[in-house]
Order: sequence, then C-alpha cells, then structure tokens
Amino acid sequence: MATIAKLPTVVELRNEYAVTKAYLLVGFVALSGGVAMGLLQGLENAGIDLYPNLAPVVQSYYHGLTMHGVLNVLVWTTFFISGFLPFITVQALRTPLASRSLTWGTFWLMLAGLVLAAIPLVGDAASVLYTFYPPMQAHWAFYVGLTLVVVATWLVTLNLALTYRAWRKDHPAQRTPLAAFMSLVTFAMWTIASVGIAAEMLFLLIPWSLGLMQGTDALLARVLFWFTGHPIVYFWVLAAYVSWYTLVPRQGGGKLFSDPMARVAFILFLVLSTPIGFHHQFTDPGIEEEWKFVHSFLTFAVFFPSLMTFFNIVASLENGARARGGRGWVLWFFKMPWGDPSFAAQVLAMLTFTFGGIGGLINASANVDLIVHNTAWISGHLHLTAGTAVTLTFMGITYWLVPVLWKRALWSRRMALAQAWLWAAGMLIFSFALHTLGLMGMPRRTSMSAVTYALPEWQRYLPLIAIGGAILFISALLYFLNMVLTMVASKEPAPAMPEFAEAVSGPEDAPALLDRWPIWLTVAAVLILFAYGPSLYSLLRTTPLNNPGMRVW
Repeated sequence: MATIAKLPTVVELRNEYAVTKAYLLVGFVALSGGVAMGLLQGLENAGIDLYPNLAPVVQSYYHGLTMHGVLNVLVWTTFFISGFLPFITVQALRTPLASRSLTWGTFWLMLAGLVLAAIPLVGDAASVLYTFYPPMQAHWAFYVGLTLVVVATWLVTLNLALTYRAWRKDHPAQRTPLAAFMSLVTFAMWTIASVGIAAEMLFLLIPWSLGLMQGTDALLARVLFWFTGHPIVYFWVLAAYVSWYTLVPRQGGGKLFSDPMARVAFILFLVLSTPIGFHHQFTDPGIEEEWKFVHSFLTFAVFFPSLMTFFNIVASLENGARARGGRGWVLWFFKMPWGDPSFAAQVLAMLTFTFGGIGGLINASANVDLIVHNTAWISGHLHLTAGTAVTLTFMGITYWLVPVLWKRALWSRRMALAQAWLWAAGMLIFSFALHTLGLMGMPRRTSMSAVTYALPEWQRYLPLIAIGGAILFISALLYFLNMVLTMVASKEPAPAMPEFAEAVSGPEDAPALLDRWPIWLTVAAVLILFAYGPSLYSLLRTTPLNNPGMRVW
C-alpha cells in the first residue's frame, strides 16, 4: 500500500515560495506596462491621440499596440503561469520541486529572454505586433529573446515531470492529485504546441533577421505561428481552470461535482488544443479547403471539454450555494460568497468567459468568420478571453496567493471587490463596443485617428472604447495599489492557503487509464501529424523563401 507523504515544512518549500514571488513580480511589472499602453489604445480609438505627446517613450500607435500585446498576452500570462502552476503542483503532491538549480535557472533564463526582447521592443525596433507576421521584420534580439522565454517554459515542464516522476515512484498506485494532474496536462499541452513557434523562430525569423537568409515566406510563417497561436489561449485558460476546478468550489463552500469529468476534460484539451490553427487562416491562400474544414471541425470538438467544464463548475458552485442556504433554480446564485474578492473575481471572469466562448464558435465557423475576420470583433473576443477570463482570474488568485507568499493579509478586501467589479464592468463596455464595431466593418489593429474612411455610424460606439478602457485602467490602479500595500504595509498575518476542494465523485472513480501519459501524448502527436502533416509538407516542399524584410513604421 502506498505511503502517505507528509506535507513539506515551510523551510522545505522556501525555494518554491521564493521563485513564485519572483515570477509574480515580473508579471506585475509587465501587466502594469501593458495596461498603460491599453489606456492609450482606448483613447486613440475615441479620437484622443496622446502619442505625439509621448515621444520618444512611445513613438506611435503601433509601437504602443505592440507593447500592449506582448506585455499582456505573452509576458504577464507566461510568468504568472510559470510561477503559479508549479506552486500548486508542489502543494498538491506535497513534495518540493525536483531540482532547485533547474528551478532558478529556468527563471533567470526566462528573465534574460524577456530583457533581450524588451530592449528592441521598447526602442521601437520591434513594432511588429505580438503576432510578428513577416515580412514585417523586427530586430533579431526580439526573436531570440522570445525564443529563450519559450525554451524556459520547456524547462518548467521538465522540472514538473521530474517532480512527478519522483512522486510517482513513492505512490505507484495512487491517482495523481487533481491540481497536479491539471498542471502537468497544461504544461504538456503547451510544450507540444510551442514547437510551432520555436520552429518559426529558429528556422525562419532568427536567421532572416540576422541576414543569414535572403528572405522568408509569410504563409509558412503564419502556419507555424498559428500552430502555437491558438493553443496558447488554452495555456492561459487551463491555468485558470486549475483554480476554477480545484480551489473555487471550496472557496464557495461546496465540493467539486466530478473529479473524473474534470480529468477527462483536461485530457481532451491535451489532445485537441493544437490541431486547430487553420481556423485563423480561413482567408489564407495556399492551404487546401479540406484541411481548413478539418481544423474547423476540431475547433468545434475542443468546445466539448469547455462545455464539460461549464457544467462541472456551475454544478460545483450550485453545490456550495445550496449548502449556504440557496434555493430555487436561479436564486441560489445570490447565496455564493460574493464578499470574498478572490471568489468574486473568478466567478465574474467565468461569466464574461461565457460570451467569449460563444464568440469563439463564430470565429471557428468559416462562413460567419468571413464577416468578422480582421475586424474589431476579434479584439473584443480576445479581451473577453485573455483580458477577462484569464487576467481577472489571475487577479482573483493573487488575492490569496500574494498574502500567502508575503505572509501578510490582503490590505483591503473592499478595494479588491471594487476592483473586480470595475474590471468586469469596464470590459463589458469595452468589448461590447468592439464587437459591435466589428459587425459594422471597423478593422482591427488600425489607428482610427489616421483613417479617412470611418463610417458615421462608428462614431456612436468609439467613445465607449475609451470609457471602458478608462474604467479598466482605474481598476488596474486599484489592483496594483492593493498588491503593493499588501506586500509592504499590511500588518495583519496572512490567512492560510485555501484548501483544495473535495469532490462529490472523487479521484477513486476516475479510470486509471487517465494517468497513462504515454497513451495520451501519443494520441495528441498522431492527431497533430494528421491535421498539419500534409499541409506543412506541401508548404516546405514548394515554398520559396524570398520575401525580404520590411520596416513599415
């Protein structure tokens, strides 16, 4: 019979606490810069162009837009997840990370890559937006730096795998604790998916930017980018799901509805998240329609584990609310602990994500996508997913995580609650305006103060972008103020870390097959080869790498 591991002492986990703090601090700095750029974007859309007054700090709309996207979408999320999920894993497995040197080496490599990429980014030598499509060409340091960040995430995966292997050796018959299982799936999925962006960087963009290749190819680069570009959304979202499944039900006073259903959903995400990138390329020539259809079908398939998650989480929230006296089909909703800022922020994130998920189905439908393709609708969708479902969840997590790490109680629960509601309200206004303008044909990634073709009916909604953006900025100021005061000024001792939720249907009901990693990794690899292999082979065989670099800013 497997032995029961004792919980590591604070001294044993001091390394994990310290490195998680380091990741969070870098993430906070990135988020603050990204939010500031976001305010400028929102104001510019409403005709308030502050960029001429900010040179040389921010040279142009596209300089600010690139910094906004890279700092928020790539840096904030990656650093937060790389700190949070290993922390959750060691708590769930009750064992420290396998290698202290690998833990810190990974952090310093990721930070070095960030600094290397940030120098040309801030210096307006890499204003190619966060998708960095060629033939727009950034400074080589931008590409090399981002590649180092990706490689560092692989090392996080390696450390988690080594930690899991050591745990499994002592617990051969035990089901992997759910939080650890989900964290491992998230990094396994991301490691597979990030092969695309690594290949684009190593074999196309870095040699091209260094002058070692005469040119590149826009279509091949886009295919490799979207090999990673859509799965990165699941990298963010699955990290949020870890909290929604394993912590939020307990914070709500109830139990997780089904542990086995949660595991099946995550296995489906592992298998289905990567081979769906062509739904971003419905209008691209050079990709056969049959394969676009396959990717569209698989995109709808990956919506199924999202529906499973919706059902499981809502049932878990209802379980807690009814335990608190909730009644009726709907009124139980108001019995949830809305006074807990961590809980409230995450449930608000879930509610907004409902609209983001519906929009995702529209984006995945080839005929409907033609209406919204490259319009402001896409920006509205991304801000509901990455900007709210993910970011507001991460903010909610920090309302307990920062006090635990810094051993100080949250400075102000009321400020935290106000911040969460302001973020949700601001994003609904902001995103509603972008979705509506997208349906009216307003393009995305366009400096509206410079266009000459703006339709009169756009003017009714453009100010809403600025209003929503201003509310989001105020919310962010409250958030950072609360975080800083918690870290340096709070005098009250921190509460204990939230306990993981028990399940109505527990891990013992889950089939052992779900813990057989080689099977699921093989299935994922085979499906990716099927969905991408023929198209990539055709492109690699026929594509001339002759597109010269362009600097259009």
